[in-house]
Amino acid sequence: MARRRRGTLDEHIGDRIRRRRVELGVTQEQLARALGVTYQQIQKYEAGANRISAVYLHRVAEMLGVPIAWFFEDFAGTPPPGGARSARLVRELLEGFDRIDSEAVRQALAALARAVAERQAGPAAGGRGTRRAPLDGGRGGTTW
Repeated sequence: MARRRRGTLDEHIGDRIRRRRVELGVTQEQLARALGVTYQQIQKYEAGANRISAVYLHRVAEMLGVPIAWFFEDFAGTPPPGGARSARLVRELLEGFDRIDSEAVRQALAALARAVAERQAGPAAGGRGTRRAPLDGGRGGTTW
């Protein structure tokens, strides 16, 4: 049997299964029982050692409360600007945003993000300016 390269789609899907399962507090044993497989099989899916079938992926998506497309998100082969730290922050932001029930709060956060991005872009990109206020109390760290 041929060995798979690191960073395969199987590993990405397995990582997403593990992340969502842990987020919900579901054990490998519980997920295995619900799917009718062994917990070792779940371990293999999560490690990307075994490819999960479309039928099982559909059932896992339903059990974990996510659309099937969620398992494929962020698999473009290129990390976002800023590397792994930025990718982690984006994931945390999206996960938090998804838990906000109020549409008004979601709209306000989206407007805030647009305003910060426009301000940071400067006048050449349609922003209001290039002046950046410190976000860390003036200690020389992150600015916008």
